[in-house]
Amino acid sequence: MKLKDRLKLASASSYFLVIIIMVYGFLYIFNPSIFSGALGFFSKIIMNIIPIFILVFILMTLTNYFITPKFIMKHLTGKGIKKWFFVIIGGILSSGPIYMWYPLLADLKKKGLNYGFIACFLYNRAIKIAILPMAILYFGWKYVLVLSVVMILMSIAQALLINKLLNKK
Repeated sequence: MKLKDRLKLASASSYFLVIIIMVYGFLYIFNPSIFSGALGFFSKIIMNIIPIFILVFILMTLTNYFITPKFIMKHLTGKGIKKWFFVIIGGILSSGPIYMWYPLLADLKKKGLNYGFIACFLYNRAIKIAILPMAILYFGWKYVLVLSVVMILMSIAQALLINKLLNKK
């Protein structure tokens, strides 16, 4: 993103913040009961979210410290079910923009990782640890567990299908 575009985005964000503060100011002056209700609702949501943010921050810090590209390359060149495990977990734990992972995946492809495992890794990037606590808060742990298991199983099915289709050509 260019600097000019960033400044426009920052300006729009600043305007939005100022407008929201003004709306709350008018509510405080003209209708204090609505203001206090909105403030109470906001405080309740923030108090529910803060522990989740702390947990997510700790998990992301630990994964960024211990899971390095070297660690991933070491474990993705293994064999058998262990390789599937690391591809799935690696996809779930991966963070950052997807284009940053392409050079690592291309290097792994050169070292023998097939397209199915690459697809499985990319598919599992949709399961984000940072989002799981919020999803559990809003949808419940049963839904999030079922959704995550289905996504993992479908990533394996997709990987096997891609390998089968590409090996026939």
